[in-house]
Amino acid sequence: MSSAEVLAAGEPPTPVPAAPSGSRRGLPPLARYLLVRLALVVPMIWVLVTLVFVLLRVIGDPITAAQGGRLTPEQIAERKAEAGLDRPLLVQYWEYLSGLLHGDFGRSLTDNQPISEVLRVNGAATLELSFYALVVAFAVGVPLGRLAARYRDRLPDVALRLFAIVAYAAPVFFVGLLLKLAFTPFGWPSSGRASTSTLLTLEQVHPRTNILLVDAILWGDPRYVLEVLQYALLPALALGLLTGGVFLRLVRINLLQTMRAEYVTSARARGMAEGRVIRKVAFRNALVPVVTVMGMQVAMLLAGAVLTETTFEWKGIGYALAEYLKARDFLAVQGIVTVIALVVCVASFLIDVIVALVDPRVRF
Repeated sequence: MSSAEVLAAGEPPTPVPAAPSGSRRGLPPLARYLLVRLALVVPMIWVLVTLVFVLLRVIGDPITAAQGGRLTPEQIAERKAEAGLDRPLLVQYWEYLSGLLHGDFGRSLTDNQPISEVLRVNGAATLELSFYALVVAFAVGVPLGRLAARYRDRLPDVALRLFAIVAYAAPVFFVGLLLKLAFTPFGWPSSGRASTSTLLTLEQVHPRTNILLVDAILWGDPRYVLEVLQYALLPALALGLLTGGVFLRLVRINLLQTMRAEYVTSARARGMAEGRVIRKVAFRNALVPVVTVMGMQVAMLLAGAVLTETTFEWKGIGYALAEYLKARDFLAVQGIVTVIALVVCVASFLIDVIVALVDPRVRF
């Protein structure tokens, strides 16, 4: 009996169960995924902040470590009282957390400067250097990874894989020294962020961002823009090649895996040229793991920035951290390391958001 005959006989049709919708199950998968990730960020930040506080107290009294032998016991006791380090540890911990919530990271012991001011000025320099390094990493890693995948197991592929291993394994300070030795004889600037005259000029920019490229653009003189980029080239290469080697290998491996997918085979069967198959069909999907790994590369960039900034005298957070470590100013070190931990956590969450928007599979 057909369905028409059943309806004609007056029998109701069997109801078809509706597909479960996001509204009936609660929040959509993307919203649920992001809420879970956001909920995990808070305890992660708390654990990292607590670890920084505890580890820097395990080494002993920061005042004695920084000023021991140069001040009398009475002066050290006075400094400890001023910094609140004579109070019980739990009280110090509570004040530390309360200060973080209000953006107060304390003051440095060596120059009595607010650490928040150090982070504002030097953090802009590190942000600028990290941006340059990511540009270099993408410019090197992504196209060379495509090239290596296209010429798999041939001479270009072998040479590029060797280059990726060397770029990733070479210490960043060693690469920086090699670049300085190679470019300095030709008059290329290899230390600092700009010449003294340029720095003094850009201090007059209003509003000042402390990102020299932006300040030079706001000043409106192309000569300053060019000079800032010249000074940034060598540090950006030293730090960017480290991440570029990782991107090259990731793009190559994931592009080769994507090239074996059925939709790529179908594109080939329709007569599409191999170069266009890679460019139009496989390449976008191969970039998803690269975006995922970017969150981990943020931590690598910040760790490499300490050595890069010290090598090129680029006065960012890494440079300030190295100087405070040499001065045994552990209160300043505590504030800088805390901010680095916060940046890594926030960057990891933002990368999760981007990946969830690009690849729906991670939402379930």
